[in-house]
Amino acid sequence: MTGVNPDALVVALRDAARSLTADEGAAREVDATLDELVHLAIETIPLVEEGGISRTGRGTVTSGHATSEGVRRLDELQAELGEGPCVTAADDAPAAGIVVADDLAGPDAERWPRFAPGAVREGYRSLMSVQLTLHGPQRSALNLYAHEPGVFDESARLTAGLFGLQAAILLYGTEHAANLGHAVTTRDVIGQAKGILMERFTVDDQTAFRMLVNSSQDTNLKLVDVARWLTEQAVRAAENATTGEPRLPAPEMG
Repeated sequence: MTGVNPDALVVALRDAARSLTADEGAAREVDATLDELVHLAIETIPLVEEGGISRTGRGTVTSGHATSEGVRRLDELQAELGEGPCVTAADDAPAAGIVVADDLAGPDAERWPRFAPGAVREGYRSLMSVQLTLHGPQRSALNLYAHEPGVFDESARLTAGLFGLQAAILLYGTEHAANLGHAVTTRDVIGQAKGILMERFTVDDQTAFRMLVNSSQDTNLKLVDVARWLTEQAVRAAENATTGEPRLPAPEMG
């Protein structure tokens, strides 16, 4: 492999992994993790100049975390067209999970005929996209840009592939933790609302839950939104009672 220093590669990837897991033991926001992934990729992968993230799911493509205005426009263009290396990497990448456009002003223009001219106008001739998610309804790709054609050689592709693997694991863990935290919060809010109804109407747990479900159906609101509204009203009513102000009327449930 030309230009590959195995020791330097291992050190770079290890340093990137340490930076990405610097908040170990603390909850990391998904957006913050994606921002850091993009910047570390630029630092770690040879010849990369700019980057961003594309995500596909439910028939739509979204883009974000771009490191320049030109990249933001190009990622959004791919999202708008549903075409480009980033979309291909997210949804239909080869086994290695990497899609490379060596020259968007050359042969690669035929593969992405609507996107390529826009990339060239923005001054980018090379683009490498690395798949970050392998399963599930939502897919992600790390988009890496360079101004000159043909710069992503075997060394850059190898580093991008290895970086993408560890980034994918971190992203999965971050999203799983975020979803778990949301689920716990939802459960707690519903539990609080049930407790309020059980005390207010002298009903059991199942009856209180049915009251929440019925109110959700009647108001066309999500169950957790009904529960959150009820708990917020209960808190306000308790505060008013403490200050001697008039109590808010109890919400109609069930």
